[in-house]
Amino acid sequence: MAMPLTIAPHAGHSTFLYAPYQPDLDALDAHVAFLGMPFGNAYTPDAVANDQIRAPDAVRAVTDRISRGLERYDFDVGGPIYDNRPVKAVDVGNVAFDIHDHHGHFARAEVAVRKILAAGAMPVTVGGDHGIPIPIFRALEDAPGEGPITLIQVDAHIDWRDHVNGVTDGLSSPIRRASEMAHIGDIFQIGIRSQGSARPEEVEAALAYGANIIPAFEVHDGGIDAVLARIPDGGRYYITIDADGLDPSVMPAVEGPAPGGLTFHQVRRLIHGLVAKGRVLGMDIVEITPSTDLHGITAITAGRLIVNLVGAAVRAGYFDAADA
Repeated sequence: MAMPLTIAPHAGHSTFLYAPYQPDLDALDAHVAFLGMPFGNAYTPDAVANDQIRAPDAVRAVTDRISRGLERYDFDVGGPIYDNRPVKAVDVGNVAFDIHDHHGHFARAEVAVRKILAAGAMPVTVGGDHGIPIPIFRALEDAPGEGPITLIQVDAHIDWRDHVNGVTDGLSSPIRRASEMAHIGDIFQIGIRSQGSARPEEVEAALAYGANIIPAFEVHDGGIDAVLARIPDGGRYYITIDADGLDPSVMPAVEGPAPGGLTFHQVRRLIHGLVAKGRVLGMDIVEITPSTDLHGITAITAGRLIVNLVGAAVRAGYFDAADA
């Protein structure tokens, strides 16, 4: 029997934002599809089952703290999340993992995202480590619209390694892999600080590509609006958020905490600004370690960022044409 692309999530709240569970991606009828992508490609055998694989269900589990009810007024977006419009948001579950075929997870993930895009839905994904956007980036060649996609990364690290231990699509390489894709254009790396896996040669490679590396302290000093002003208007954007891009006082449950990260307000304003500038094709949030979370605040913050994307997109009319 062939393995399905996705399987049902397991959590207190089994779907995100009370959305109906719709696993049949060939019959997908949705404007927004919430997807869990738990597994990356690990650098060592012991890292296959890491803490981050539990993050998608951890975010679902705090749905009632992310939103007390879909009918309630949400001050982040200026009214009920879906603005009393017939927005169809579904949860398609988690990408299935075969213990006998670790690399098959990424292949299934890419097919799943391609099917979501083919259905005209916006994929909103929770990982997993930061390797998981790589199959999403590949699938974005099917995204609607014309012209190169501007990649917006919120992260403490630039993630530009070519490989680690011979693994080329692990958590330290997603932006390097994105830079090699013909449909990816400008890259903005926002919130960079401290140290990670990048050596001078990775920084040089990023700069040679033309990546816009914007340290966190530049954001704090100049404001997020100055960053938004550097991003071309009228584009297609994809947002990838590493939880450690935000300050650990905001998202403490990460493996690589570093002081001086972005605030929730700054990232929220970035999301709203991008929605207003052009077309946000989708977003992922990765690198959450549920076992070290404090009162679920990291998972709740992830959910609130998703709420802001979806609520802003609804009000920008992203899904109106599909309802006509």
